[in-house]
Order: sequence, then C-alpha cells, then structure tokens
Amino acid sequence: MVLHDLVAALSRATAVTGAWAPAVLFFATFVEHVFPPFPGDLLVVLGAWYAVQGELSWPLTFACAGLGAIAGGWVDHRIGAWLGRRLGARAAGSRLLSPSQLAAFEAAYRRHGAWLLLANRFLPGVRAFIFVAAGAAGVPAGRTVLLGGISALVWNALLLAAGALLAHSADDLVGLVDRYAAVAGGAVALGL
Repeated sequence: MVLHDLVAALSRATAVTGAWAPAVLFFATFVEHVFPPFPGDLLVVLGAWYAVQGELSWPLTFACAGLGAIAGGWVDHRIGAWLGRRLGARAAGSRLLSPSQLAAFEAAYRRHGAWLLLANRFLPGVRAFIFVAAGAAGVPAGRTVLLGGISALVWNALLLAAGALLAHSADDLVGLVDRYAAVAGGAVALGL
C-alpha cells in the first residue's frame, strides 16, 4: 500500500512539474548517488512511464536521468578522492588499516573496479559507494564518469524499454522495478 501511495504522490508531482519533470529526474538521480536512501530509481521509473506515454519527451527524460547519475557519480568520486587522501595520511599511524592494506585495496580496485563501475546502476543500495571507492582508490575521474555514465545510460534505456514493452500502467512498471530491486538487493547482500 505504501508503494501505491508513493506512486500516486510522484505521479501528481510529475503532472504538476510539467516541462520541469526532466529537471526533477536529473535532481533525483543526482541526489540518489549523494544520498543513497533517496528513491531516485522510482522517480526515473515514473519518468520512463510518462515518457513512453508521450507526456514527457523521452530523449530529454533519458538525457536528464543519465546526466543526473553522472553528476552524482562525479560528486561521489570527489568525496572518495578526499577520503582516500585522508586514509592515506592516517594509515601510517593506524592499527586498523596499514599502508600495505590500503595499497592492496587501491591496486585491486584499479584492476577490477571497472566492472563494478559498469554494473553500478544494476546494484541497488551500493552504487554510490562504488564511486566513492573509485575516488579513494585513485581511479581517474574521467574513467569513473565514463564507465558510470555507460551504466546509467544502459539502465535508463532498460527502464524506458520496460515502460514501453512490459508495463500496462505506472503501477505495473514500479512493481517490476521493485521486484528487480528486491532480487538484486538480495544478490548483493548474499555476495557481500
């Protein structure tokens, strides 16, 4: 019932914002990266539904949702870079984290982190931390944003496709994404 109420509230908000709805999607995907509990995917799903129904421009919806995710990922990367410098300075005198452990993490992330960045949009609950870890590991910002952007664009294209091909209503589409998030979240928890 709560999900249905949220869908109704977001549907009203989308209707009220009209031409500004794509900017709301940019903001939602941006905030979702910086403050992970924010339900950015739910707003993108509704944006996808309205785009498929012709109430919003789907290219603009697609672009704004992707650019918001890219901007949020860049902010997370910068936070990670700042944290990485602080961790590096503190590792020398720390009993919990040695300089060799930190160097091993950085090397492993630089070697395998590209796959995490490419998969980030498909990993609910941890996607923001993937960008923070990339910044902390010293992965260049351009590479991080490129790989994260590819992931965001593929994810948003799938949401638009689901809205066009699988759902008969906004509630159907939200239900599909909600089930996906539950399964993917369980897989992430199991993997951890």
